Amino acid sequence: MNIILFDGELRKHLLPFTYTRPLAEMRLGILTIAEKWAKHLETKVCYYTPSYLAEKFKLKITADNYLVNGALCPDMRLLGKIVELKMGDGLYKDGVLLAARLNGEDTVDFEETIKNSITYEHEINIVDRPWKLFTLNQQELKRDFDLVTAGRSSAKLSNTNTIIGNEIFAEEGVEVEGAIINASTGPVYLGKNAKILEGSLVRNGLALGEESVLKMGAKIYGATTIGPHCKVGGEVHNSILFGYSNKGHDGYLGNSVLGEWCNLGADTNTSNLKNNYDFVKLWSYVKGGFDKTGEQFCGLIMGDHSKCGINTMFNTGTVVGVSANIYGAGFPRNFIPSFSWGGPQGMQEYALNKAMLTAERVMARRDLALDETEQKILNHIFEETKTYRNF
Repeated sequence: MNIILFDGELRKHLLPFTYTRPLAEMRLGILTIAEKWAKHLETKVCYYTPSYLAEKFKLKITADNYLVNGALCPDMRLLGKIVELKMGDGLYKDGVLLAARLNGEDTVDFEETIKNSITYEHEINIVDRPWKLFTLNQQELKRDFDLVTAGRSSAKLSNTNTIIGNEIFAEEGVEVEGAIINASTGPVYLGKNAKILEGSLVRNGLALGEESVLKMGAKIYGATTIGPHCKVGGEVHNSILFGYSNKGHDGYLGNSVLGEWCNLGADTNTSNLKNNYDFVKLWSYVKGGFDKTGEQFCGLIMGDHSKCGINTMFNTGTVVGVSANIYGAGFPRNFIPSFSWGGPQGMQEYALNKAMLTAERVMARRDLALDETEQKILNHIFEETKTYRNF
């Protein structure tokens, strides 16, 4: 069964995250969307993504292909419908292509070669806008928890902890001491070799990825996902860190999403609610301006490799692109383009060679290299986003 996770038009709505990855590589719940499909169907997946990402995220076409929208999260009813598709069928909801089954020749221009349109009548979880990542996170965390832990036994936790509820699962090598974890209000999943240090408080659901650390006194609540190799402290509410990112100190992060290789300086705070309680507007790369979210709570959306200095204050509904470096007193603007350097007092272009050097240093701390493929991706993004840097 060849599963191709395609980007399609929704990719533009999920920038800046999709500058550096296909739609299906976004994380919510415990797993990335790609990992969800692979685990449910017990098979490997591949990607139909822009050419500059294709060297890293490979495409394989066979005689029989199931193309699945990369923004779509699987559930049992949906899986059953997709598996039933016949050659040439396309499954749609509200005009959006969810999945199709096509032969190799028809896969190249797949949206033009679908012969039979089928309407899907049931509810779906589709990440068609950035804020859907945190608004869907509670439901996806529960689904992933059931999927990942089915038929397995959790490692035992120390009796120095206060554990409330039963939906807690710890993988091998987990270390937790002196923490209070309320798993009655949402499941708690602790990945391999993850650590929760003394005095940490957890409730409403948590996914803590492999090798990640909750620092002493952390307060985590509201269905939060912390991907692998992260360090998190302070107060975090209903937020997602894709992986390899740090919020290591005090400060508030709420209703926010950080990509990979991000770092928030000490005492960084995000506003997630406007003073007049109005719905939040967020920068739209499709509209080329700010657009309504329909959400009252929305904090920070930050692309890969971006950083901010100590005491940074992010206003409600701030979007930061890829490889931005933010510092200085006061509130920076609500849209910070990729490869920007500065803060409230002014911005300038972040020289590509300097941004590359920073990325190389940061990745080396996790024993990873900024290889030629990664450099090509960042170079492409630098050129593609020049139009936004009109400083």
